[in-house]
This record gives sequence, structure tokens and C-alpha cells, in this order.
Amino acid sequence: MKNLLKLLPLTILLFAGCGTLDVYEKISSFPGHEWKSNEKPSFTFTITDTVSRYDIYVIFRHEDAYHFKNLWVNISTIAPKDTMKTQLLNIPLADNKKGWLGSGMDDVFDHRARITSSPIRLKQGNYTFTLQQNMREEPLQYALAAGIRVEKSKR
Repeated sequence: MKNLLKLLPLTILLFAGCGTLDVYEKISSFPGHEWKSNEKPSFTFTITDTVSRYDIYVIFRHEDAYHFKNLWVNISTIAPKDTMKTQLLNIPLADNKKGWLGSGMDDVFDHRARITSSPIRLKQGNYTFTLQQNMREEPLQYALAAGIRVEKSKR
């Protein structure tokens, strides 16, 4: 029994460490449920573990009344000791068979779209991601929030 009691704290510590692999997740809400193209939410996080590989996601939350099946977004990235790089991505949000591809509750849908094709290694230091919607509707109606998620890869 004494040996079992000695192992209990170690067991609890091991299970606590097996939780989430999240490194960073943050979203920015849009007032009035519309995303103006001049609104550019920015997210900064620090990487200390350079051995692990990471997956990076864009998070987008919208209402069921959102007019499009996709989201065009400019993603600007500043990595440690590097210049800003911007890429335009088309993020699918719905299809004709399933409807909305994200998870939903009532009339709100959340999408987590991986923007790295495979797990990547990140340099040590601060990273800044800036999002800008690049849709033909201005402002983008029924958009609730957008953000970034970084997690250690499970692959």
C-alpha cells in the first residue's frame, strides 16, 4: 500500500502531461459581426522548443447566414530574424454534400483550417501572424472572429 501511495503523485504528473499539445491559440472578435478589410487581427507567440514539429491553423467563426463557402485570407508572418512574408490562402468552409465543414452549435460555426501542409520545425523566438480578409464583400458580413492556433504535431 505504501508503494502505491508513492506512485500516485508520479501517475498524476504523467497524466497531467498527456493533456493538450496546444502551444498557442487566440482569436479576435469582430464588432457588429462584420470583418472589414482594414481590420487585421495580429497574434504574437514565443517558441522555445525547436525539436518538436508544429501544425499551424487559422480559426474562423461565423454565423449560418455567412454568404460564402470559403474564406480568402492574407496571412502575414514574421518569424525570428526574418522579414515579413505574406500568402493568400483560400480556406474551404462548406461543400455541396455536407454543408458547413466546421463544427457548429445553433447558428454559429467554427472552422480550424491547417495552413501548414505538413508539420514544420520553428525557430526559437517570437512569431507574429496577421490576418486580413480578402473577400469581395466589404465588410464581410456574419463573420464573428478569426485567430491562430499552433500545436505540437501528433503526426
